[in-house]
Amino acid sequence: MNHKKLNTKVTTGLENLKQKPLKALQGKRLGLLVNQASVTSDFTHALAVINGIYPGQLKALFSPQHGFHGEKQDNMIESDHSFEPELNIPVFSLYSETRIPTREMFDPMDTLIIDLQDAGTRVYTFIYTISYCLEAAAKYGREVIILDRPNPVGGTAVEGNILKMEYASFVGRFPIPMRHSMTVGEISILFNSGLDNPCHLKVVPMEGWRRNMLFCDTALPWVPPSPNLPTPASAMVYPGQVIWEGTNISEGRGTAQPFELFGAPFLDTQHLLKAVQPRIKGAVLRPASFEPTSGKWMGKLCRGFQIHVTDPHSYEPFRTSLIMLQEIIRRHPGEFRWKEPPYEYEYERLPMDLILGDSDLRMALESAKNGCIEDIDGRIKSWEEDILIFRNKIKEFYLYA
Repeated sequence: MNHKKLNTKVTTGLENLKQKPLKALQGKRLGLLVNQASVTSDFTHALAVINGIYPGQLKALFSPQHGFHGEKQDNMIESDHSFEPELNIPVFSLYSETRIPTREMFDPMDTLIIDLQDAGTRVYTFIYTISYCLEAAAKYGREVIILDRPNPVGGTAVEGNILKMEYASFVGRFPIPMRHSMTVGEISILFNSGLDNPCHLKVVPMEGWRRNMLFCDTALPWVPPSPNLPTPASAMVYPGQVIWEGTNISEGRGTAQPFELFGAPFLDTQHLLKAVQPRIKGAVLRPASFEPTSGKWMGKLCRGFQIHVTDPHSYEPFRTSLIMLQEIIRRHPGEFRWKEPPYEYEYERLPMDLILGDSDLRMALESAKNGCIEDIDGRIKSWEEDILIFRNKIKEFYLYA
């Protein structure tokens, strides 16, 4: 990846809390929403950090999608509630029979501390788990503290259409673009500000983070926040490559390089490469073959590509994947299919409409089957005013210059 690193060490909200504990939390009953990526730069888990600062005060733990240890691989694979053996406190799964915290879950605590690594992408569910926690905290009279972490794909680039609220779901609850540029703390403030009855929310900020940083600039260790984002490179392509979840094209699940790899048995990679590579900025498509060990096309030879990002500041992941999707539909109209429901607990609407946040975009892409080629760059240009409005709105929630 051709990218000049910024020589600044970033200190996360968790580490700042460890160095300067909040006196206001002394004596309070605490809850903690975390997963396996909630660690300090020396890999100490947030559970140990919080219990060390406030011994005996932790009363409940919470986990997002994929489980407390990130063990669940795919969508709609729920995690069970459990108990933490050393502290003997409950671990409530917020990706179980409910994704909305109940009063029973909030009863043991006064304050919920949240430390989750987000992916900077609209469809990544962790921010909606947080949004439900904010709503529950307001409803049940609790407070929330967010320990901030970097946006791994940077804090400047905003990309994609604004979700239309008729397509709201657990992969998009609010009208934000696919790549939103906010940290988890900033977007939590944005969500909380939109509530009729906001909860008491405090963000413990990072130190040293700047908006033009990618994750590789932070000097922080990358612990996969979910099983299919194993590296910062997979997170970089995710804002575009996630759209394959709404199709019969493998997004690389069941391989060692999910989202970087994509393909299907029927793809004509030679002609696809000639058609799309000249239109792509900041990335090279390398023809690749793979056999997924799980998910779509399990055990079948898939022909496709690996995306190699060569210039992350000019690379536009959403635009890139839309271009590739359109060309695949055009070249393989008989084999290509949209994925049918269910998807993330939606049983009627097409998964692609939920992912894109707009059925009009999906239908425009689908028209390629009939030879009507949508002008992707023209469509992107039509979003510019909405993006400008969004940019101006979120500036008031920025915690970092």
